[in-house]
Amino acid sequence: AITAHLAGKQTTRGLHRSVKAMIDWTRVNELRDEIGADNLEEVVAMFLDEADEVIARITQNDSAASLEADLHFLKGAALNLGFAEFAVLCQNGERQAALGQVGLDIAAVQDCYALSKSALSDGIMAQNAA
Repeated sequence: AITAHLAGKQTTRGLHRSVKAMIDWTRVNELRDEIGADNLEEVVAMFLDEADEVIARITQNDSAASLEADLHFLKGAALNLGFAEFAVLCQNGERQAALGQVGLDIAAVQDCYALSKSALSDGIMAQNAA
């Protein structure tokens, strides 16, 4: 499984200590309870489709205001999905952009997002198999 393979490894940017710690499983379980297990994967897919579009777009942001708005959206999606580490990264970038700073490490944001998606997917599959 991807989670077992990535657990405990550092990315080149030191994004995380472990893939397991990237996800707030309490939030994921709350979401499952709120919408039902049958709807969880559909709702997650919808959020991820929207987030994928924004992740692709942030590489082309040419203003602090648009970067701030995109990071705000990503932070909200991350908090809804339990992407704890990604939410913090987006929040920090959003704050910087609000101050007019656009020097965000976009590759680090993209890497953290990709790892969070993998960790969530693996975790949901493991929970469904149990």
